[in-house]
Amino acid sequence: MRPEEILRSYEQKGFARSVGFGARPAVVVIDMILAFTDPESPLGSNLDAEVAAIGEVLTAARARGVPIHYTTVSYSDPDFRDGGRFVEKVPSMRMLRDGTPWVEVDERLALRSGERLLVKKYASAFFGTPLDAELKQLGVDTLVVTGCTTSGCVRATVVDGLQLGYRVIVPREAVGDRSREAHEQNLVDIQGKYGDVVALKDVLERLAGG
Repeated sequence: MRPEEILRSYEQKGFARSVGFGARPAVVVIDMILAFTDPESPLGSNLDAEVAAIGEVLTAARARGVPIHYTTVSYSDPDFRDGGRFVEKVPSMRMLRDGTPWVEVDERLALRSGERLLVKKYASAFFGTPLDAELKQLGVDTLVVTGCTTSGCVRATVVDGLQLGYRVIVPREAVGDRSREAHEQNLVDIQGKYGDVVALKDVLERLAGG
Protein backbone atom coordinates (compact mmCIF):
# COMPACT_ATOMS: atom_id res chain seq x y z
CA MET A 1 0.00 0.00 0.00
CA ARG A 2 1.10 3.54 -0.71
CA PRO A 3 1.62 5.83 2.32
CA GLU A 4 -1.55 7.80 1.60
CA GLU A 5 -3.55 4.56 1.41
CA ILE A 6 -2.15 3.40 4.73
CA LEU A 7 -3.09 6.70 6.33
CA ARG A 8 -6.64 6.50 4.97
CA SER A 9 -6.90 2.99 6.37
CA TYR A 10 -5.67 4.23 9.75
CA GLU A 11 -8.21 7.04 9.77
CA GLN A 12 -11.06 4.68 8.92
CA LYS A 13 -10.09 2.47 11.85
CA GLY A 14 -9.96 5.27 14.42
CA PHE A 15 -6.27 6.17 14.24
CA ALA A 16 -4.56 9.47 13.29
CA ARG A 17 -6.62 11.90 15.35
CA SER A 18 -5.02 15.34 15.68
CA VAL A 19 -3.97 16.39 19.20
CA GLY A 20 -2.83 19.88 18.21
CA PHE A 21 -0.71 22.46 19.99
CA GLY A 22 -0.99 23.19 23.68
CA ALA A 23 -0.10 26.42 25.45
CA ARG A 24 3.68 26.07 25.95
CA PRO A 25 5.71 24.71 23.01
CA ALA A 26 9.40 23.90 22.81
CA VAL A 27 11.52 22.93 19.81
CA VAL A 28 13.98 20.04 19.72
CA VAL A 29 16.53 19.74 16.91
CA ILE A 30 17.56 16.09 16.67
CA ASP A 31 21.13 15.27 15.64
CA MET A 32 21.67 17.87 12.93
CA ILE A 33 25.40 17.28 13.28
CA LEU A 34 28.05 17.05 10.59
CA ALA A 35 28.11 13.25 10.65
CA PHE A 36 24.49 13.27 9.46
CA THR A 37 24.32 16.43 7.31
CA ASP A 38 27.50 15.80 5.30
CA PRO A 39 26.69 13.46 2.38
CA GLU A 40 30.33 12.30 2.36
CA SER A 41 29.93 10.80 5.83
CA PRO A 42 28.93 7.10 5.98
CA LEU A 43 26.14 8.20 8.33
CA GLY A 44 25.14 11.21 6.26
CA SER A 45 22.84 12.31 3.47
CA ASN A 46 21.87 15.53 1.74
CA LEU A 47 19.66 17.38 4.22
CA ASP A 48 20.01 20.87 2.76
CA ALA A 49 16.24 21.33 2.39
CA GLU A 50 15.65 20.14 5.95
CA VAL A 51 18.36 22.48 7.27
CA ALA A 52 16.57 25.40 5.60
CA ALA A 53 13.20 24.34 7.03
CA ILE A 54 14.62 23.90 10.53
CA GLY A 55 16.18 27.34 10.22
CA GLU A 56 12.71 28.78 9.67
CA VAL A 57 11.38 26.96 12.73
CA LEU A 58 14.26 28.30 14.83
CA THR A 59 13.71 31.86 13.61
CA ALA A 60 10.03 31.70 14.56
CA ALA A 61 10.77 30.09 17.92
CA ARG A 62 13.47 32.61 18.83
CA ALA A 63 11.19 35.52 17.97
CA ARG A 64 8.69 34.31 20.59
CA GLY A 65 11.17 33.10 23.21
CA VAL A 66 10.20 29.45 22.70
CA PRO A 67 12.72 27.08 24.36
CA ILE A 68 15.08 25.28 21.99
CA HIS A 69 17.02 22.09 22.70
CA TYR A 70 19.51 20.48 20.34
CA THR A 71 20.91 16.96 20.53
CA THR A 72 24.11 15.35 19.37
CA VAL A 73 25.36 11.76 19.61
CA SER A 74 28.86 11.48 21.03
CA TYR A 75 30.91 8.73 22.67
CA SER A 76 33.81 9.11 25.08
CA ASP A 77 34.63 5.57 26.14
CA PRO A 78 37.60 4.21 24.15
CA ASP A 79 35.82 0.87 23.77
CA PHE A 80 32.41 2.45 23.07
CA ARG A 81 30.87 0.88 26.14
CA ASP A 82 28.75 4.04 26.42
CA GLY A 83 27.25 3.10 23.04
CA GLY A 84 26.45 -0.49 23.93
CA ARG A 85 24.59 -2.58 21.38
CA PHE A 86 23.70 0.52 19.35
CA VAL A 87 27.30 0.91 18.19
CA GLU A 88 27.59 -2.84 17.74
CA LYS A 89 24.55 -2.74 15.47
CA VAL A 90 25.75 0.33 13.52
CA PRO A 91 29.57 0.24 13.46
CA SER A 92 29.74 3.50 11.48
CA MET A 93 28.71 5.27 14.66
CA ARG A 94 32.27 4.76 15.90
CA MET A 95 33.07 7.98 14.07
CA LEU A 96 30.99 9.86 16.67
CA ARG A 97 33.85 10.52 19.05
CA ASP A 98 33.89 13.32 21.61
CA GLY A 99 35.91 16.26 20.35
CA THR A 100 35.67 15.46 16.64
CA PRO A 101 34.01 17.77 14.11
CA TRP A 102 31.51 15.02 13.25
CA VAL A 103 29.57 15.46 16.51
CA GLU A 104 29.25 19.24 16.16
CA VAL A 105 25.97 20.86 15.15
CA ASP A 106 25.94 21.96 11.51
CA GLU A 107 27.07 25.59 11.53
CA ARG A 108 24.02 26.57 9.49
CA LEU A 109 21.95 25.74 12.58
CA ALA A 110 24.36 27.05 15.20
CA LEU A 111 23.18 27.33 18.79
CA ARG A 112 22.61 30.75 20.29
CA SER A 113 22.93 31.95 23.85
CA GLY A 114 20.44 30.25 26.15
CA GLU A 115 19.85 27.26 23.88
CA ARG A 116 20.72 23.80 25.16
CA LEU A 117 22.80 21.05 23.60
CA LEU A 118 22.17 17.60 25.06
CA VAL A 119 24.54 14.70 24.44
CA LYS A 120 22.81 11.37 23.92
CA LYS A 121 24.11 7.87 23.34
CA TYR A 122 21.06 6.20 21.84
CA ALA A 123 18.14 7.07 19.58
CA SER A 124 15.63 9.00 21.70
CA ALA A 125 16.42 12.53 22.85
CA PHE A 126 14.85 11.54 26.19
CA PHE A 127 16.81 8.35 26.87
CA GLY A 128 19.60 8.99 29.36
CA THR A 129 19.31 12.80 29.10
CA PRO A 130 17.70 15.51 31.28
CA LEU A 131 15.39 16.63 28.46
CA ASP A 132 12.12 15.61 30.14
CA ALA A 133 13.07 17.20 33.46
CA GLU A 134 14.11 20.44 31.77
CA LEU A 135 10.95 20.65 29.67
CA LYS A 136 8.77 19.98 32.71
CA GLN A 137 10.58 22.67 34.68
CA LEU A 138 9.76 25.11 31.87
CA GLY A 139 6.10 24.06 31.85
CA VAL A 140 6.30 22.79 28.28
CA ASP A 141 3.30 20.79 27.04
CA THR A 142 4.04 20.67 23.30
CA LEU A 143 7.18 19.41 21.60
CA VAL A 144 8.00 20.41 18.03
CA VAL A 145 10.37 17.70 16.79
CA THR A 146 12.75 18.46 13.91
CA GLY A 147 15.95 16.85 12.63
CA CYS A 148 17.09 13.40 11.58
CA THR A 149 16.53 10.65 10.96
CA THR A 150 12.78 10.27 10.57
CA SER A 151 12.93 6.49 10.88
CA GLY A 152 15.42 6.50 13.76
CA CYS A 153 16.09 9.19 16.32
CA VAL A 154 13.15 11.39 15.32
CA ARG A 155 10.68 8.53 15.60
CA ALA A 156 12.16 7.35 18.91
CA THR A 157 11.89 10.87 20.34
CA VAL A 158 8.31 11.25 19.11
CA VAL A 159 7.27 7.95 20.70
CA ASP A 160 8.91 8.83 24.02
CA GLY A 161 7.43 12.33 23.89
CA LEU A 162 3.94 10.87 23.58
CA GLN A 163 4.58 8.41 26.39
CA LEU A 164 5.80 11.22 28.64
CA GLY A 165 2.62 13.22 28.08
CA TYR A 166 3.62 15.82 25.49
CA ARG A 167 1.65 16.92 22.47
CA VAL A 168 4.11 16.06 19.70
CA ILE A 169 4.22 18.05 16.47
CA VAL A 170 6.40 17.07 13.49
CA PRO A 171 6.83 19.64 10.71
CA ARG A 172 6.95 17.46 7.62
CA GLU A 173 9.58 19.51 5.80
CA ALA A 174 11.84 19.80 8.86
CA VAL A 175 12.69 16.11 9.30
CA GLY A 176 14.75 13.94 6.98
CA ASP A 177 16.17 10.49 6.39
CA ARG A 178 18.72 8.69 4.25
CA SER A 179 15.86 6.78 2.64
CA ARG A 180 12.88 8.56 1.11
CA GLU A 181 10.80 5.40 1.50
CA ALA A 182 11.66 5.04 5.18
CA HIS A 183 10.96 8.75 5.67
CA GLU A 184 7.49 8.60 4.14
CA GLN A 185 6.51 5.36 5.85
CA ASN A 186 7.54 6.62 9.26
CA LEU A 187 5.73 9.92 8.81
CA VAL A 188 2.57 7.92 8.14
CA ASP A 189 3.15 5.78 11.21
CA ILE A 190 3.87 8.82 13.40
CA GLN A 191 0.69 10.51 12.19
CA GLY A 192 -1.25 7.31 12.74
CA LYS A 193 -0.13 6.64 16.31
CA TYR A 194 2.22 9.07 17.99
CA GLY A 195 2.11 12.72 16.90
CA ASP A 196 0.76 15.26 14.46
CA VAL A 197 2.65 15.47 11.15
CA VAL A 198 1.84 18.91 9.79
CA ALA A 199 3.01 21.36 7.14
CA LEU A 200 5.90 23.65 8.00
CA LYS A 201 3.78 26.75 7.31
CA ASP A 202 1.25 25.67 9.94
CA VAL A 203 3.95 25.23 12.56
CA LEU A 204 5.43 28.62 11.74
CA GLU A 205 2.02 30.25 12.13
CA ARG A 206 1.48 28.63 15.54
CA LEU A 207 4.93 29.54 16.77
CA ALA A 208 4.25 33.10 15.66
CA GLY A 209 1.12 33.14 17.76
CA GLY A 210 -1.34 32.63 14.93
